[in-house]
Amino acid sequence: MKVDGGVGVSSNFANVRGDAKEQEDQGYDGLWVPETSHDPFVPLALMADATETVQLGTSIVVAFAQNPMSLAYSANDIQLLSGGRFILGLGSQIKPHITKRFSMEWSRPAARMREMIAALNAIWASWNSDEKLNFRGDFYQHTLMTPFFDPGVNPHGPPKIALAGVGELMTQVAGEAAHVFLSHGFSTEKYLREVTIPNLEKGATKAGRSLDEIEVTAPGFVVTGDTDEEMVKAAAATRQQIAFYGSTPAYRGVLEAHGWGELQTELNAMSKQGEWGPMGELITDEILETFAVVGPPESIPAAINRRYGDVCSRVSFYAPYKSDPARWQAIFEGIKAGG
Repeated sequence: MKVDGGVGVSSNFANVRGDAKEQEDQGYDGLWVPETSHDPFVPLALMADATETVQLGTSIVVAFAQNPMSLAYSANDIQLLSGGRFILGLGSQIKPHITKRFSMEWSRPAARMREMIAALNAIWASWNSDEKLNFRGDFYQHTLMTPFFDPGVNPHGPPKIALAGVGELMTQVAGEAAHVFLSHGFSTEKYLREVTIPNLEKGATKAGRSLDEIEVTAPGFVVTGDTDEEMVKAAAATRQQIAFYGSTPAYRGVLEAHGWGELQTELNAMSKQGEWGPMGELITDEILETFAVVGPPESIPAAINRRYGDVCSRVSFYAPYKSDPARWQAIFEGIKAGG
C-alpha cells in the first residue's frame, strides 16, 4: 500500500518547497494539494522543482469551476515540470459552490464529469498524436486547435486522472475512466465495501476494464498520539471534521449505511445556525471509531491494513506527520508492507 501526504500552502508559498522535499525524504509515495484558498497548480509547480521521485497530484481541483481546455493546459504543464509524476485529481464539489462561488453551471454532475474526462483525453490526444481535435459532447465542444496554441508532444505522455466520489453514479464514472479513485475522508469500511467498490467495479465492467487497473485510496482519518492528552486533542479535531462533512446532504448516504441518517439532519440544521463547535459533540466514540483508525502510532499500520488492505492500494493522511521522522518512516514502511 502506498502512503500519501499533502502540502498545505502558506500565504506566501514559502513553505511549499521545503515541506515537499521533507515529505519525500520521509518516505511518502505521493503528495497531494487541495484547491481551497489557493490555485493548486501554483504550489505543484514549486513542488515539482523541489522533488525528484514522489508522485504529485491535486486532491482535488474543482473540475466544474473550469473547462476541459484550461485544465488540459495546466495538467500538461505540471506533467512536464515533474517529469511525468503528475496525477490530475478531479472532484465535482457541491452545487452551491459551483453556482454561487464560481458562477458556473451545475447539472447532471456524473454525466458532466464523464464527458469532461473524455474531453481532456481528446485534447491531450490531439497534442500527442496527429489526431485532429474534434470533440463534440452535450456539455463541452472542442473543435479548434491551431499550431500556435498546441504545446506539442509531452515526452512523458498525458497525466493520469484521479476522481473523487462518494455517490454511486460518480463512483461508476471513476470505474469507467479514472486511474485512481480518491475515497472521500468521510467514508467507512462498510460503505467502501458495500457501496463504493461494487459501483467502481460496475463502471469498470461497463468500460471493459478491470478493478486491477484502478488504484483505490483508503479513507484517511487517523486519531493517534503518545499521551492521553494528544489522543483527546486528535479525537476532538477529527470529531469536528466528521461533523462538518456529515452536515452535507450529499454525504447522507454514508451515515444511512450505518443507520445514522437522522444525525445528518441534525448536523445540517446546526450548521445553518453556525453551531460548528457543538456539532462535534454529536460524534460519539462509536461513530469516531467507525470513520477513523484510532490507536497509538505503532498500531496504525496493522489497523489500516486490517480495514483496507485487500481493497485499497493507497492511504492518504489528512495531515503529514513530521515529528520524529525516523519513527514515522518506520510506521509508513509498516503500512506499505501490509501491517
